[in-house]
Amino acid sequence: MESIKLLRAILPEVLIDNFDVVKFDKTSTRFDIYLDEKKVMMREDKRNSHVISHGFSEYRTIQDFPIRGRATYLHVRKRKWLDKETGEIFSYSWDLSEHEETRLNSEFVSFLKE
Repeated sequence: MESIKLLRAILPEVLIDNFDVVKFDKTSTRFDIYLDEKKVMMREDKRNSHVISHGFSEYRTIQDFPIRGRATYLHVRKRKWLDKETGEIFSYSWDLSEHEETRLNSEFVSFLKE
C-alpha cells in the first residue's frame, strides 16, 4: 500500500511496524499524529492464555523533526497488558538496537524503552 511507503519515509520505522496511526491533524503551523501500539503479543506471552490486552496508557507527546516547515508532534500510547494469573499490568519495552542508525530523538527512545 502506498500510504505505508509514505509513512515509512517520514516516521521512524519502529513506529510503523509496531503502532497504528489512529488520527492525524494538520494546522497551518503543525502536524499532530496519533499512534496506538498494535495488539501484538510478544512470543512468550502468546503461549500464556492468562495474558490479555488491558487498554492503553495515556498519550505521551513527543516533538519530532519538522515536516514541510510545520512542527510535528507524535502522540503515542503504549498498550497495557494484564496477566490475569498474577494481576500484573505491564507494557512492552522495545529493543532499539536495530534502529541505531535511525535518527530517533532521546525522548522517543526513552519512551519506547520504559
